Amino acid sequence: MDEPFDLVVIGGGINGAGTARDAAGRGLRVLLAEKDDLAQGTSSRSGKYIHGGLRYLEYYEFRLVREALIEREVILNTACHLAWPIRLLLVHSPQQRPRWLIRLGLFLYDNLGGRKRIPGTRGVDLSKVPEGRAIKDAYRRAFAYYDVWVDDARLVVLNAVDAARRGAKVLTRTAVTHARREDGLWRVGLNGPDGPQEVRARALFNAAGPWVEQAIGQIAGVNSSKRIRLVKGSHLIIKRWWEGDHGFVLQASDKRIIFVNPYFDDLALVGTTDIPFEGQPEDVAIDADETRYLLDILNLYFRVDLSADDVLSAYSGVRPLFDDDAAKGASAVTRDYTFEMDGGDDRAPLLSAFGGKLTTYRKLSEAALEHLAPYFPAMGAAWTDGVPLPGGDIPNAEFGAWFETFCARFPWLGADLARHYARCYGTDAIQMLDGASGMADLGAHFGGLFYAREAEWLKRNEWAQTAQDMLERRTKHALFMTDAEQQAVGVWLDRMAAA
Repeated sequence: MDEPFDLVVIGGGINGAGTARDAAGRGLRVLLAEKDDLAQGTSSRSGKYIHGGLRYLEYYEFRLVREALIEREVILNTACHLAWPIRLLLVHSPQQRPRWLIRLGLFLYDNLGGRKRIPGTRGVDLSKVPEGRAIKDAYRRAFAYYDVWVDDARLVVLNAVDAARRGAKVLTRTAVTHARREDGLWRVGLNGPDGPQEVRARALFNAAGPWVEQAIGQIAGVNSSKRIRLVKGSHLIIKRWWEGDHGFVLQASDKRIIFVNPYFDDLALVGTTDIPFEGQPEDVAIDADETRYLLDILNLYFRVDLSADDVLSAYSGVRPLFDDDAAKGASAVTRDYTFEMDGGDDRAPLLSAFGGKLTTYRKLSEAALEHLAPYFPAMGAAWTDGVPLPGGDIPNAEFGAWFETFCARFPWLGADLARHYARCYGTDAIQMLDGASGMADLGAHFGGLFYAREAEWLKRNEWAQTAQDMLERRTKHALFMTDAEQQAVGVWLDRMAAA
């Protein structure tokens, strides 16, 4: 049998991909196994935010908020092509929270995380600014503050890409079927496209998200004292009804906060809900009550009359939140993370992650490797806070200035296609376009902004195997392509596989 891996990571969501990257960069021999596609579950179904979690201040989660606010700056410096500040107007509704409480919360939000690249909060009179035109007269005050927008699925993929570039082996559509301790190591069963196989590992990291308990009990055959609570969050995509690149934050009557954000050029992304979920995470879907809940909030605040007929698309995800036994409602469950270690002495370790959120994935990864450090005394130090993700090596993290040079280098792309390549791939777009001097060099046009050259890149470099992989997770081309055009991508992939 081949030399053992130092670490086998179970799960290709943000925590698994982030930990695989961090571990590979510290010199460990890493294998990442994902039973479906990278980011196919929760990690591609978020609100697309790297944010401190303003609402978490009400639950006194100051450490979590501070950690998350610091991570906003890290992401802006290491992935400025993928993430950027977004201006948000938190509309004041006296029926929900007093104005002084919101201002206090935003003061803490501005100062807890050592803000550097993100502007501070200011009050806004909605009757005197263009942003207020979309809001009903009953709401005249707001607070303008900033958080960071990110493409969640690409964040996962780029962590996996960097892990692979640093020597990790990344296997998608490869399930971990069993894991048993033997002679001080783990013997791990895998079942992927090439059939079943076994590998050995010195340690396992369980980042299976909603399936974390299943991985502990059914795969590894050990007991756990910790539990997760599954909470469903759903989002709507609607045609945008306001002008500007700012978003809105609305207070719901149940004390939840709803985000209404610009999405591409003329769409809006609205969410999220928080509903206890039972069932198989892969079967999650929005229901009529959630749709009505979100639309009712929009109609309460905005000068619109939206119905289910206005919903262009929707998606739902299952958040695997750590069950701390203290919270009653789904919205109050902590978004913090914790770990459970099974091992010690001569027993190979199994480290399982419970909870967490997109924003703090990098800190979770560092903390995971701190737990495993006693088993790897030669492992390198933490390093990911200052090293760009693939495509993010842009001078001074100034995307705008770099984008001008990119457009000058490839003027024939046109503004929309250039922006798409630059935002998705950053400096890697230059490599993707190597040798191209005109649109004809991009190959077959599938529809929208999607061409064969990009499809080939995704297949070759980012483990994309299906049309969904390419059009829904690696990119969002599916929003702008017909069903027939998307099916044509599948036909093209089948033809490529048979060639």
